Amino acid sequence: MQLEDIFSNLPTLETDRLILRKITMDDAADLHLYASNPEVSKYVFWEAHRTLSDTKDYIRFILDLYENGKLSPWGIEFKEDGRLIGTVDFVNWQPNHKSAEIGYALSKDYWGKGIATEAAKELIHFGFTKMDLVRIQAKCLIENSGSERVMEKAGMTFEGILRKFIYIKEAHYDVKMYSIINGDA
Repeated sequence: MQLEDIFSNLPTLETDRLILRKITMDDAADLHLYASNPEVSKYVFWEAHRTLSDTKDYIRFILDLYENGKLSPWGIEFKEDGRLIGTVDFVNWQPNHKSAEIGYALSKDYWGKGIATEAAKELIHFGFTKMDLVRIQAKCLIENSGSERVMEKAGMTFEGILRKFIYIKEAHYDVKMYSIINGDA
């Protein structure tokens, strides 16, 4: 299976409370609402969006990824209110090694409700059943206890700390590595 096989026509996925779908320009206001919150961007690799124009530029970037069949995010739509409240994606995929890495971001208004876990579990299921993956991993900054809980609740196992693994926002950070292997119970 190759990148284009999945991402040239990103499939819509559904859980009890969520629809994981392509992001559109119609999502700009919802996406800006959470992506402009510094608490949401505190532990991720991107800076908070300052303007709606920043958000629209990001959406144009995503639309280009969709158009070109590249790794791209699913928008997380909350069925109860129909709002786009976050993203979940494969940030890295190594088909030859049958491994991938997931990432996610969620509106602060929806933290602590199991939503990121629900989205991550669905992506893990998709990776194992549709992408022939054997290993799926995720990382978080050591300080990001919320993301760590998501990984644990999604069935991932802590593997260790990667010291000074990334350089973002003008500093080096240690990250925690988690993974799940196809067949883990």
